[in-house]
Amino acid sequence: MIISILIAFIVFAALVSLIIIVRGFIGKKNKTYRSSSDRIRKRGSSHVIREAEKKLSRDPHNINALETLGEVYYTEKNWEKAWAIYKTLHDIAPSHVEIDIVKCTLRMGIAAFNLEKYEDAAKSFMVSLKRDPENFEANVYLGKSFNKLENYDKAIFCFKKARMVNPEDNEVNALLGISFFNFQKYREALPFLKRVIDEDPNNKEVLFDLAVSMSECGMGDKALKIFVHLRPDPLYGPQSCLEAGKMHERSKDFASAIKDYEIGLKLQYVPEQILFQIKYRLASTYIAMNDISNALIYLKQIQNAKSGYKDVDILVARYSELNQNKNLQTYLLSGTSDFVALCRKIILSYYKDSFVKVEDVQVASECVEIICSVENSKWEAKQMFRFYRNQNALGDIYVREFHSKLRDAKCDGGFCMTMGSFSESAHKYTEGRPIDLIEKEELVKILKRINMMG
Repeated sequence: MIISILIAFIVFAALVSLIIIVRGFIGKKNKTYRSSSDRIRKRGSSHVIREAEKKLSRDPHNINALETLGEVYYTEKNWEKAWAIYKTLHDIAPSHVEIDIVKCTLRMGIAAFNLEKYEDAAKSFMVSLKRDPENFEANVYLGKSFNKLENYDKAIFCFKKARMVNPEDNEVNALLGISFFNFQKYREALPFLKRVIDEDPNNKEVLFDLAVSMSECGMGDKALKIFVHLRPDPLYGPQSCLEAGKMHERSKDFASAIKDYEIGLKLQYVPEQILFQIKYRLASTYIAMNDISNALIYLKQIQNAKSGYKDVDILVARYSELNQNKNLQTYLLSGTSDFVALCRKIILSYYKDSFVKVEDVQVASECVEIICSVENSKWEAKQMFRFYRNQNALGDIYVREFHSKLRDAKCDGGFCMTMGSFSESAHKYTEGRPIDLIEKEELVKILKRINMMG
């Protein structure tokens, strides 16, 4: 009995002694950190650095000197030297239990992050988090490192952990929203991006990402307002002008689209890739408005600056020809009423000394068909004209269908015209039949002869 009590007493005494030793060690450690900071503040960093370097010259693994230097370099944001010091502390930590490995690896990681050594930074933060999984700063910086490495799913995981520790931190909400955005999880990004903007309406990066996310989630009207708001911004303005212009184009508001693109071109710095996109979209908008002259200005600017960009060479060749022939523009680009009026002019050009009466006009998605009667002093006939705007090759199936309709309408003959061409089989089919096939080259000559003002 006495022996049992004695053993229990000895164990208790040993535990008390151990607790006292640990507390003393922690207190000494904290005192060391405090004294290092106080010494730096009172005596100046230059003096403290010289003092620490003297100690290291005698003992390269002097923990107190290394921690003092690390504190100085970290505070002064001398990341190269800070990283080297904390790397040394990390390497000798297995032999020195007094080194705070969490603080050491955290600061080594932050230094590496600022030196753009993102893989090294991530490894350091993971060591910190292995010892202290709830460390807010380590989770945030590990997430930032993963973002830089484009591992957005891992970044999201880190920022979620940081948010559990501090849900009200606006930077974490921003980082989480941006990570979801970069991971193309636009709907998940929205609530975090909105929360950041509620706290800081002037955060242009988040505001731009919010607009893109809204656009991707079918909230076009709200997205457009943000893009328009961001147009003058020197950083996000060029892309915002481009996005606003494309949205206005889709809604057929060409005047607003042109305004968007022109604002973009006036900005002081526009990245080359975006600059070409803006000019290309601006040219497309002018083409949609049948303003070929202005369209060619921007197409030729792109052609001169960047040969082979998209289909610019083809467009310049096509629209240069159109720009020289207004009737050709009308044939290919005008609305239905102007196109039909031009088709009537073409028919009249065939029968200058005859009376022509239009009996029927049929407008289809791919062509316009006109039946007319023609009379003069020598003969009279019923003719059918079909006009295709298509610039591709048409096969014999089109001509066969035209011939069938020609017979049903009891016409004496017909003309089938296209801005493209007819296949060899189509030409062969017309042999011995009252059909004339008019292809681009001949049609362009006809259009040049017609005076639309007459």
